[in-house]
Amino acid sequence: MTDAFFNKEIILENDRVKLIPFDGSYKDQLKQIIFDEDIHFTVACKTDNDVDQYIEETLDQRRLKKAYPFLIIDKNTNKVAGATRYGNIQFNNKRLEIGWTWYGKLYRGTGLNSACKYELLTYAFEEMNFRRVQFSADIANIRSQKAIKKLGATQEGIFRANYIDASGLSRDDVYFSIIHTEWAEIKETRFK
Repeated sequence: MTDAFFNKEIILENDRVKLIPFDGSYKDQLKQIIFDEDIHFTVACKTDNDVDQYIEETLDQRRLKKAYPFLIIDKNTNKVAGATRYGNIQFNNKRLEIGWTWYGKLYRGTGLNSACKYELLTYAFEEMNFRRVQFSADIANIRSQKAIKKLGATQEGIFRANYIDASGLSRDDVYFSIIHTEWAEIKETRFK
């Protein structure tokens, strides 16, 4: 199952958004939106070399079967609006994390995040038949926490010193989840 999943070209799409497998050929479009201090990265993207490193590390995550990254295409502009991924995938426990999501400034607050998460959640629960999808956000990233709560996710707790940020500081994450027994109601009430 693992190899088949990571070798598959997963494309998720609705009227608002198209998610395609992360591809380095979109580097020029990424450069138009990625140099933004409001984006929470574990690596800083301030130069062209930083972007090259980010792209290579993101592609490596799929090659190493650690994550399945996507580019987010805004169907209103037909341009790259950001990136997201499935990570911490555990096929045996039927759970994964949706995260590492970021959007260029022009695409925030446009409804794109909800359309994107709808596709990712639908695929996780209805195609992969997973039982848990979790999300995390830096404790200081209130915008992301609000966006996750808006999806109908339950806040579970704080993981202290959960990751090291681009400046080398240990950071705390707030964790949320949606489980399979909640999905039908959340799909109906949050996404229709």
